[in-house]
Amino acid sequence: MQLTAPATRRTGIRDTDGMAVASFVLGLLGLLVLNVFLGPIAIALAGVALRRGTARRGRALLGLGLGIADLLVLAAFMSADNTMSWSL
Repeated sequence: MQLTAPATRRTGIRDTDGMAVASFVLGLLGLLVLNVFLGPIAIALAGVALRRGTARRGRALLGLGLGIADLLVLAAFMSADNTMSWSL
């Protein structure tokens, strides 16, 4: 007895496309707030989306770049302030 329908290939592609878009959005948002959390999440989502072969490869790559930029911005502000966080 099967309670749910089997997952189709289209569902998997849609999930990876969603991960690519989410990594882009989180990476962009991470430049403004909570970059210590959102940067690594964006990097992880982009990596999974790229590994699974997303159709939105450009968005995943942008998410990866923005996630890395989040961490670089955090490191720059931390070294300027000599603290674990940054403020304007």
